[in-house]
Formats: sequence, C-alpha cells, structure tokens
Amino acid sequence: MTVKEETMGTLLLVLLLTFAEDLECTPGFQQKIFRIEQPAEFIEDQLILNLTFNDCKGNEKLRFDVSSPYFKVKPDGALVALKNISEVGPALFIHGRSSDAEDMAEVMIAGGKDSHASLKEIFTYAKTSAIPRQKRSIVVSSILIPENQRQPFPRDVGKVVDNDRPEGSKFKLSGKGVDQDPKGIFRINENTGSVSVMRTLDRETMATYQLFVETTDVSGKTIEGPVSLDIIVIDQNDNRPIFKEGPYIGHVMEGSPTGTTVMRMTAFDADDPSTDNALLRYNILQQTPDKPSPNMFYIDPEKGDIVTVVSPALLDRETLENPKYELIIEAQDMAGLDVGLTGTATATILIDDKNDHSPKFTKKEFHATVNEGVVGVIVNLTVEDKDDPTTAAWRAVYTIINGNPGQSFEIHTNPQTNEGMLSVVKPLDYEISAFHTLLIKVENEDPLVPDVAYGPSSTATVQITVSDVNEGPVFHPDPMTVTKRENITIGSMLLTVNATDPDSLQHQTIRYSIYKDPAGWLYINPINGTIDTAAVLDRESPFVHNNIYTALFLAIDSGDPPATGTGTLQIKLEDVNDNAPLIYPTLAKVCDDAKDLNVVILGASDKDLHPNTDPFKFELNKQTGSDKFWKISKINDTHAQVSLLQNLKKANYNLPVMVTDSGTPPLSNTTELRVQVCSCKKSKMDCSSAGIPHIRTTLVLLLSFFSLVWL
Repeated sequence: MTVKEETMGTLLLVLLLTFAEDLECTPGFQQKIFRIEQPAEFIEDQLILNLTFNDCKGNEKLRFDVSSPYFKVKPDGALVALKNISEVGPALFIHGRSSDAEDMAEVMIAGGKDSHASLKEIFTYAKTSAIPRQKRSIVVSSILIPENQRQPFPRDVGKVVDNDRPEGSKFKLSGKGVDQDPKGIFRINENTGSVSVMRTLDRETMATYQLFVETTDVSGKTIEGPVSLDIIVIDQNDNRPIFKEGPYIGHVMEGSPTGTTVMRMTAFDADDPSTDNALLRYNILQQTPDKPSPNMFYIDPEKGDIVTVVSPALLDRETLENPKYELIIEAQDMAGLDVGLTGTATATILIDDKNDHSPKFTKKEFHATVNEGVVGVIVNLTVEDKDDPTTAAWRAVYTIINGNPGQSFEIHTNPQTNEGMLSVVKPLDYEISAFHTLLIKVENEDPLVPDVAYGPSSTATVQITVSDVNEGPVFHPDPMTVTKRENITIGSMLLTVNATDPDSLQHQTIRYSIYKDPAGWLYINPINGTIDTAAVLDRESPFVHNNIYTALFLAIDSGDPPATGTGTLQIKLEDVNDNAPLIYPTLAKVCDDAKDLNVVILGASDKDLHPNTDPFKFELNKQTGSDKFWKISKINDTHAQVSLLQNLKKANYNLPVMVTDSGTPPLSNTTELRVQVCSCKKSKMDCSSAGIPHIRTTLVLLLSFFSLVWL
C-alpha cells in the first residue's frame, strides 16, 4: 500500500468514526439521574458531583440553573454549595441550556427532608428521553421551560420522537397554548417533531400547559395519539413580596410584660410557594421614634409576629415622648438571602393607656360666692390626671360626700375640660344659712389598676358664701281661693290678702296693687290688701273658665330697689238664674200639600247651670189665636215638636213661641218662629211667592195688639 493510499485510509477512518459519533450523540445531560447520600453538612465550594452536558454542537452559551439558591453548577459542570448548609431537601434539579439544546437532570439525596412537597411535581418529567412508552411509537417527555426568557423567539424547547412513524405522516400539536386560549404560545414542526415556544412565559399567569401530540396522515386522519405532553414553567424570582392587608395598626397596653405580642404582619409573594422564591423572612428596618430604646419591638422573621422586647417600666405611656411608634417592616424572599427581592410596609403601634394615675385636685380648698335665690354653676373644680385624655382612665367623676343634706347642690363633669361644675339646684336662703361647706371626691370612670389607690389629693373642700339680696314678698297662701255668687253687689268684700317679706332681718313695709284683672271687676286696698268688687261678677263672662275667674296681684316692699312678689286669686262663681232660655231654629219650611203636618223640632239652650236650665216648657201664645192652626208637643226636657192642624196656603207665617226654664224664679223668653209654606211639585220646593205674611195671621196679630192696648 502506498503512502497516499494509507493516508486516505486513515482520513476515511476518522470521518467514519466522527460520523458514527454524530449518529450516537444525544443532546442534553449525558446522565440525567444522580443519587447521593445526605451528608451531615454540604461544605461551601466543595465538589459534590460532575455533570456532563452536550448539545452536540459545541455547547455555545451553556448555562446552568439549580432549583435551590444554595447551590450552583460551574461552567465545567461541577456542582458545589454556595455556603455551608445541612438541610436541602430530597432532590436538586439542574436545568442546563445552550444555544441549541436544553435539558433537566435530577440529583436524588437519600435521607434529605422534603421541605417543599410540591417541588417534585413542578419538575416532573420523563427520567430519560429515550425510554419508549409501552404499545406506543410516539415518545414524549415533559418539557421544562424557565419563565421570562428573552428573545429570540421561536425557541426550540423539546422534541417528540416517533420511530415507527409512516412516511408522509405529520406531527400535530393541540391544547391550551396552541389552538385554545391562550393561543399561539407553542408549535410543533410537523416533520421533525421539534416543539418551540413562541414568546415569553409567565409562571404566575399559567404554571403548566397540558398539550396533546398525535400523528396524522396526509388527509389529516389520526394515525396514533393523542399523547399527553406536559410543559412545566420553571419559576424565576420575579415577584417582590407585597403587604396587601394594610393599614397595619396594633395596640399594646402600657406596662405589658416583655414578649407581649402586638400584631402580626404577613406579606404575599406571587412566586412559586414550593420554592425559596416565595419563602419570606421579616425584619424591622426602622423604628420612629427611637426613644427610649431604638429596639422597642422585635419581629419573628418567619411568622411576622411583632412583640415587645423592652421591660414594662420602659413601656410607660406617660413618660414616652410619643405613645405612637411607626415601624418600617421589610419582607424578603429567598429566605432572606441578599439576592432576595424585598417589599416594605409601615406598622403603626399605639401604646394604650391604663388607669395607673389617680386624678388629683389642683388645690385642697375652693371658694364660691352665690346670691340667695339664684341657681346655676357657681364654681369649676380643676383636677390633674396623667392618663390619656381620650379614655375613661382620664375622665373624672365627682361626688359630694358631705355638706349637702338638703340636696341643694349638684356636681357634673365638663366633658371638654374634665372640670367639676358645682351648681346650686335649689335656691339658697341667706336668712337660713349664710355659709355652706362641701366635701367633694373625684374618681375615674375606669377603676384604678390594683397597685394604685386614690389618695388625699382626690378630695377637696368647697367653701360657699351666700349673699343677702332683697327678696320679693311672698303671698300666703298662693294661689288664694274664694267662692262667691255671681251678680253680688258692687263693693262687696271678697277677702284680704296676706304677704310677708322673707328678709326678716330688714324691716320693710309692703304695698299691694292689681297686676292682672282681665274683666276689671276688682279693687285692692294698697295698704291692708282688702279686695272688693268694682263691677258685677258674671259667671257667663268669657273671662271665666270652668266657673273660675283668675286675677294676679303684686306685693311690693320698700327696699332699694324695691322687690316684688306676685300672688294669684281664684274666684269660684256660683250660678244664679240670670239668663232666659233661647229656642232654635227660628226658621222652618213646609209644603202646602204636605201629608205629614209636622213642621219642625225646636230645641232650647240656657247659659246658666243646672237646676236653672232644663227641663224647658214650650208654649204657643194663645192670645194670637195661633192655636187654631198650630200645636206644639213636648218631646223631652229640651225639645218640642211644632205641627200644623191643617194644610195652609202658600205664605209666610210668624208663630210666637214661649220657652221657660226651671230656675227659681223661672225665666221665660218668647221668640217668633218663621214658617214658610211653599208649593212642592216634582220634589222641588218653591217658596218664591211666600214673602208676604198671610193676612189672616197678620190681622189676628194686630187685633191682639189693640186688645192689649185697650186693656
């Protein structure tokens, strides 16, 4: 063999070996599953194992992502820990990606504790892409795609294999993300089975996609499938923690023991809760104010509970510069590592007051001066209380505990100032007592805490001086009453009034005068107070109500200036028969052809009282001869029936009717009843031509008049 032939043979052998190697190259991790024992501790930067990734095209732009933030894969494939760590979990998942391929490997840790139960579910995939499914020629494995990938798109993310696919058949992909909303996210190369993603994915919008792969013939008829293809979106830490439930306001009682829980603050992270991307830790960034300690509170980094960390003595509301604290709380994901994202919120903590200070009077003795006969507030008692003015631990309650046997005084709390307003509620009398001494105590609406008591400063004395004033005379009795018959003689004495001057220490004279006498019936002697009638007393007067006439009188002393007292006189008037009765109505109408000859029912009224009223007696004046045509009949004590004895012609008739009461002596009154006799046709009454009195009745009346004159 020549040298040339030998060289060509060697070159051919290299080409054959290279071609064979290309045929055998499978893109991705050359080993996909690793098993290691859980050590006591993973040591920082110590080699755990080596991974081999080959995209069969030179591994351009190869990078690795690890499911735990505590580990990384170096460019040479070495898996190391970023810090010393003991608990990791049952598995680590490594995502390898180059310009031409990407794949997932799993490191199973025997003895590792499962800190995130759903972690495996998220990274579920076929253990090896080369294991065919039983009784199927379509081979699929789950595809894992990190969210937030950048351009360029489309990007190949996986491949479907069908070794038994007939010639001319095509791959078809369907499901949500392909031909169902959201449409157009994924596509498959119908000839090669390569699956591509068309745009950036967001795990928080949709974490998984279940697609279906099938093979079809040229007519579109399904040859095999559909087979489920799961696409899982790998979470990236792209969401900051957010405090959603604000405002955050907590309360803690002053003097609370160290370690008292004030409130809980929790944040929300939209990232995958099964990863450290949503594992939050809490911290207090700032406290305002920072007195008396810059660290008044502590927050549990995992639970978010805020508790007190200072002694009860420092948590004294009355000594604090401000009983309100504002804390800036930070929540950081990635379990608080520096690489984690953060969110902040403000917590407002109010130190609530308890009644640990009793109210104290500003002085032991208060003074007040009040005129006799006056009511109202006479002095305001001031107190001091260090408790919160907006609470019942500050609001004062005052009590008079001595010096008020007649209940002449009351004390109430001014809600704005907390002062005790001492008032006179029953007028004081200088002549009875010129001085009063009250003992008053003050307490809070809320009871004091057990270790605090009310002291001597919680009581005070009030000295009250009553000033003498010129008081008006007082009538005895008031009102004054007297009973008299109406119509008594003018000048009759009714009574003598009696008024006395309360100012017993002053010797003053009293004069009398009329203040109100509505009917002008009375006269009073200004010196001795005798009251006489100045006019006739009339029980039926409009000034009399319920038989009582009321008048007012004045008694005026000789003081400087003079004082006046008012007295009331009530005169009860007894009735006498001084009013004759009156009849009603005084007009009646009747038809000239009426079959019913009853004309009208008369009634009578009398202003007097019984027995000077009914029963009434009704009569026709017989001297006029009216009894030839009319008659009157008693119905009851107050009414009578007027009737015709025969039908009369159409005309007006005046009928004298006399009515007499039952008084002693009886009084009578004669009233003319006017009766119109009208023509009645078709239920209509015509009285138009009945305006002239009938001649017969008129002549009878004239004859009766002349007969009376001649007599």
